[in-house]
Amino acid sequence: MSSRSSQLTILGAFVADAAFRATRPPLMGETLIGLGFNLGPGGKGSNQAVAAARLGANVSFISRLGDDAFANLAQDLWRQEGIEALVARDEGSFTGAAYIYIDAETGDNAIIVVPGAAMEVAVADIDRHRQAIERSSIFMTQLETPLEASRHGLAVARKAGVTTILNPAPAAPLDSELLSLCDYLVPNEGEAGMLTGMEVVTLDDAAAAASKLRERGAETVIITLGEKGAFYCGDSDRMHIPAVSAGEVSETTGAGDCFCGAFAWALDAGFSPDKATRYASCAAAISVTRPGTAPSMPTAAEVTALFES
Repeated sequence: MSSRSSQLTILGAFVADAAFRATRPPLMGETLIGLGFNLGPGGKGSNQAVAAARLGANVSFISRLGDDAFANLAQDLWRQEGIEALVARDEGSFTGAAYIYIDAETGDNAIIVVPGAAMEVAVADIDRHRQAIERSSIFMTQLETPLEASRHGLAVARKAGVTTILNPAPAAPLDSELLSLCDYLVPNEGEAGMLTGMEVVTLDDAAAAASKLRERGAETVIITLGEKGAFYCGDSDRMHIPAVSAGEVSETTGAGDCFCGAFAWALDAGFSPDKATRYASCAAAISVTRPGTAPSMPTAAEVTALFES
């Protein structure tokens, strides 16, 4: 009998999100009066951990924090959500932060992120928590920590037979060797474009980009397409999964993180990959009806109600 438990281990960053709502971004040198502000917990990896934990997953999170008030915000969040924090605090360093501009009319966003201490995550941190990865059912990471740490984490998981998920965000060039470590690669259309050198606008574009990424080594590719839904491309299935609506859009910040966390939970729960993609789309649809990133993540009851409807 395998000793592996039902467990998600996520490598990533926590950052404090400073979100400004306005009718447009300021011009260089301009001071613009905004319409709203919120400071709350964020960071792609941490958001994904919260999304999965809120759905019922057992989650461990690997990262580094600074020695400041934002680190306290992170630890309070993980304690509240029941997430096991495999996290060091670096004296003299700072916890990451993000400036988020939110279009007051559409809810679309533009983000500048400074990962702070999370960019000090090293291969040694992965080795320190190797057993947590090896006993997991799923390992997931992104690109807000150093690339070599993500690569090593994926390699450790792959060697142990753990399912691997890479959300290649923020967008960056990746080699085929790293892509070949991914059971599931989950970019958005911009990230898929960066990785393939192709413009990804239409569903045909998404299908072509997904095929190219599979040729480069990724086993299954799921390209999230915002209001167009998602495109799923695996060994035997290629399909467009339309977006669903859960109400009026408040802001889209964190929707991709919600999708990834929900997808990982659904896979771990035994959903087929295409069904897990549909479930994740429902979770993301709920998240965009709420402000904030981590605070917007839905519960299992909410997602199941939309999924079954």
